[in-house]
Amino acid sequence: MSAYGASAGIDFKFRGTVANTLNAHRVIQHFQATKGAEVADKLVNSLYRQYFEEEQHPSAPETLLAACKEAGIDEEEAKAFIANEDDGLSETKVLIQEQAHNDVDSVPFIVFEGKRRDITLQGANEVSDYVKALNQIVKESN
Repeated sequence: MSAYGASAGIDFKFRGTVANTLNAHRVIQHFQATKGAEVADKLVNSLYRQYFEEEQHPSAPETLLAACKEAGIDEEEAKAFIANEDDGLSETKVLIQEQAHNDVDSVPFIVFEGKRRDITLQGANEVSDYVKALNQIVKESN
């Protein structure tokens, strides 16, 4: 994984805390719904960097707050939402269950929808795997 990360500019560390990420998902889901996909993308990028490179706890309030600040979310708004761990929790659990019923159990989970069939890629893949899938979808769609 270190070699793969290096090729992508990621300096993976392996001594951080492995923990439940439900609270991180709750925060991402809330701010995606209220602030949009671009803010959610910034949140995810910050959380990934903090977890994989800086060995921060993935759902600790200070990690979540730092991610929110990096994403441009007002600090007081972020603090209030992070502190109330019940806010948005049931909605997030419903969305997780929905994806579990769709057999999604890893990230990334990408479905390329084709004219004749869909191609699904799960987990870490090489760029060439994505290119191959896209080329196959294009070929079958003509």
